[in-house]
Amino acid sequence: MVLILLLVWLGGAGWWFRDAIRSRVAAFFNPSWLASSRRLQPDPATYAVLVSELARWRADLGKRHAAARSASERERIEHDARVVLEQVLPEMMRCWLGTPWDFHGTAAKPGGGKIACGYFVATVLMDAGFQVDRYQLAQQASGNILRSFLEKEACSLVVGQAYEQYAAKISKAEPGIYLIGLDTHVAFLVISGNGFKFIHSSGSQPWCVVEESRDEAQVLQRSKWRMSGNLTADPKVLRRWLQAEKIVVHGT
Repeated sequence: MVLILLLVWLGGAGWWFRDAIRSRVAAFFNPSWLASSRRLQPDPATYAVLVSELARWRADLGKRHAAARSASERERIEHDARVVLEQVLPEMMRCWLGTPWDFHGTAAKPGGGKIACGYFVATVLMDAGFQVDRYQLAQQASGNILRSFLEKEACSLVVGQAYEQYAAKISKAEPGIYLIGLDTHVAFLVISGNGFKFIHSSGSQPWCVVEESRDEAQVLQRSKWRMSGNLTADPKVLRRWLQAEKIVVHGT
């Protein structure tokens, strides 16, 4: 309920006080009570609110971006967009926790059936306001899913590297919301100053959407092929989100 009330207030407040809003959003979305209260229980009600409010934020920021009169003003708005996405997207992902995995799962909302790893990633991104066909995106190989959003140069590919070495490096990478493709899997990495969280629809125990720490991420550990890219650090991705630009799925 606190989350819902805050989002409603933020949505109604607009961007007259956007500097204050940035700090409030950043402070709110990582409280200790939220971490301690999470369970593997889908939360479609909160998810619907987050989707609705994020759409309002995107529309407002998009209008301001289109009306901006200088490159510096556009950059400030893109920075605001990054802040909003980096705070709201992980909470959208967490609303799916506990939703059962199935190789053919295509659930459209948390707890609304079973969901495959590609459909989890594609649905969250579509619901966050990226104009992409979730069916086309979800059915692609993980590398094509990344390349639908990011240029080749913005993606990092590591093959055959020992997990501890890889995890140590990725833990220190630039904070943001990453897409990561594995041997036969696709997921989100949420990287912060405290390391990373691996959020995905797991085809291994416990066979559902989970949020895992560095030590818990067994699927990430077992993979020999790891391709990743920082969505929220990429200005082109931010502009496509702000401008509601259609995303052509790579490989289709």
